[in-house]
Order: sequence, then C-alpha cells, then structure tokens
Amino acid sequence: MRRILIRLLLTALSAAGLSVLVQAPSYADTVCSQTDPATGECLIWIEVPGTPGAPGEPGDDGPEDTGSGAACYWDGTSQGITKPPPGPVPCSSPAGYWSNNYHCYISPVEPQPPAGDPSWQGHEPGDGAVYNCYQPQTGLLITIWSQDPPPNSGTGPTPREVAQIAIERMRLSAINIGIAPEPGPDSIGLVGMPIWMWAKDPNAHTMGPITESASTGGITVTATAKVIRITWDMGDGTEVACDTAGTPYKPSYGRKASPDCGHTYEKSSAHEADDAYTVTATSSWVINWSGAGQTGTIRLDGLNRSAQIRIGEAQVLVN
Repeated sequence: MRRILIRLLLTALSAAGLSVLVQAPSYADTVCSQTDPATGECLIWIEVPGTPGAPGEPGDDGPEDTGSGAACYWDGTSQGITKPPPGPVPCSSPAGYWSNNYHCYISPVEPQPPAGDPSWQGHEPGDGAVYNCYQPQTGLLITIWSQDPPPNSGTGPTPREVAQIAIERMRLSAINIGIAPEPGPDSIGLVGMPIWMWAKDPNAHTMGPITESASTGGITVTATAKVIRITWDMGDGTEVACDTAGTPYKPSYGRKASPDCGHTYEKSSAHEADDAYTVTATSSWVINWSGAGQTGTIRLDGLNRSAQIRIGEAQVLVN
C-alpha cells in the first residue's frame, strides 16, 4: 500500500466557495487533522494499492532492476543509417563475431590477399591482416585491414557494467542527517513529542538527480540517479519510509508534527546503550541508464548514515 499526499490550501478553497469530498467515515464537522507548518496547507493522505511491506519493512513502489542488457549492439547512426534503429544483435553468426567498433561481423579473409592488393591499404602481408566486415542490417560486405584482430564485443562489458562505471563517477553518498531534537548530550526529546527527520543540505550527490557517462568496449552509456525513498530505522523497532527529503524543523513550528517525515517515540531511550536511540537513514536510489540502443534500471539501496538521539520522559511534580 502506498500513501499519496494531497495538499489543500483551506483558506483558498473557502474563499472560492469550493468544497472537497473525501470518502471516509462521516463526521458532524470536517476538521483538518494535519497542516504543513510552513504553508498552512491541509494535508490529506490517501492509501492506494502498491507493493505491500512486511511488519517493520516498508513496501516499495519503485521501478524494478531490469538486468544487464546485451554486450553486442548495432548502431548505424555514425554512418548516417537510421533504419534499423540501434539495438542488440547476436554476438556471433555464420559471418563471424560481432564488433561494436566496426558495427559488423568480423572474420579473417581466407586466404589472405596477395601482396599489393588494395585491401592491404599499403601494408605488406604479415603486417596485421585483412578481415571481412559484414553488416546484415544493410547487406554490406567490405574488407578492412587491422594491425590487431578487431575487438570481439561478445567478450566485452555489458551496458549495465558500463553504467556501473558511470555510477562510480557520481560519488553517491548517504544523506547528512537532519533530526529534531538535534543529536547531542545537551539535547533531549520527550516521549509522545513529534520527531522531525530530513536530509540536511541535500545536493546532487546525496539526493540527485545527477548524470554521468562512461565508455568502454565500444559501448557508451549515460546514467541518471536520484533518491526515491529514505528509510529511517528509528532504533526502537520502527522504520519510517519517507518519499521526500523531509522538511527541516524550525523553532517556530513548535510541537507540530512533520508534514512528510516524522516519528513519535512511545518510550524513553534510558534502556538503550549510551541512553540514546541509534537512528539510521538508508537511501534508496534508482539509476536509469541508456546506451548501446538499450535502456535499463539499477537499484542501489546500501548507502546509510546514523546518529544518536536521546528521548526522555516528562516528569510531573506535585506539591
């Protein structure tokens, strides 16, 4: 099940004479139960079908990992050929092995041409070799000279592996934790009081979107990464899945609950190590890549950072 947030600016709706119908248990008076402290908008959450989560494990409505892609591909655009469009091809055929660099199937010319043949391109027999280069897409068969055998793309990297190189260049990082009350021995939250969580000073490396490209083995791939969810392990056996970076807390918000990423502790942290709960924020990234006439998706879920927060119980003094 997935939760969708609808923001309604109540004052604007009232001024326009509009009303909103939400299918829910009826009440004598309609009261907004939660507002965004920064804008005054009424926040309404609607449950919609999604991938269910197990107890303590939130569901995931993000895209699935789509695999590796094919290492061998046809792309005639560099030759001004648009049909057929770029796409995967078998890495071998009766015509030889496929080379992405030459966009054709390669096989040695047997026997090799005699000395002085134009196909040697001015070289002598024994200095490299002459190869057949066959494009089934165009029906074109030519001969080429090469000092070394043209690279066999069937032994090269897949587009996903090239995308991984692009991802390494992104230098993705776990978020910097923003939480209120702030971590530290002099800051203590209270049982029953709202806790706010957010990505502190988010940037392209901690939240995305960020784009990088990489080339190897005749394949060029461009990848774009962004965070789709931050899962907060609150240290008390509860996980909170936030689909946004969260809202930074301001003292002017007082005791209001976070509009998009918060938690309330039901018991103090006095029984925990260091008298504090360890809060861990784990980022769930989605990377979409394209190249070699193919597209794919990579999921990355292992980036996390932790902080400690102390929760106490309010003491009531009676004279």
